[in-house]
Order: sequence, then C-alpha cells, then structure tokens
Amino acid sequence: MSKRRVEKSLASAALLFAALGDPTRLILLERLSTGGPASISTLADTFRSMSRQGVTKHLQVLAAAGVIDGSRQGREQVWTLNPRRLEDGRHHLNLIAAGWDDALARLKKLVEE
Repeated sequence: MSKRRVEKSLASAALLFAALGDPTRLILLERLSTGGPASISTLADTFRSMSRQGVTKHLQVLAAAGVIDGSRQGREQVWTLNPRRLEDGRHHLNLIAAGWDDALARLKKLVEE
C-alpha cells in the first residue's frame, strides 16, 4: 500500500474513532443496531435531557464519519447503521492488536534470553 493510501486510511480511522469516542453517540449506535432504522424524533426520545437539535448534531458527527446514513422519508430524516464502516474500525483494531502481539513476543524472547 502506498504511503498516501496508508495516510488516508489512518485519517479515516481517526475520524471513525473520534466519532465513537462519545457516550451519547455510542447510545445512538446501540439503538440503531438493535432497533433498526429510526427517525430523529424516535432517537431523541431516548434522551430526557437532550434536545432534538442536540441529538441531530451527534447524528451528523456519526454521518460524517460514515457510521450511519440518513435518508428522507416524508417529513422525517431516517437514520440507518452502516455496518461496513464499523468493520473498517475492527480491521484497524486488529492491525493494532497484531502489532502489540508482535511487540510482546519480541519482549518475551528478549527477557527469556
């Protein structure tokens, strides 16, 4: 993979993990993953102390990261989970884990020698 593609992939992963780094957004994702597509009104009902506009801002962050997709259905914006984007995150975590496994194996070998 070229250096440019690696940098683009890492920037995309950083955007994804930043979007996932908020408890409210994780609650929204959990709701979409278990309950299926939902409107902003339905999703806003999940939160007692947050306005619909506040929920919308969180949804926009998730959409910018590619984790969810929105589409108009009548007067409502309906949001759906994009599982492929979450698989991208899993892939990056697996790469990091493999790097740690390699580093720990080298350390173990060094300590045992």
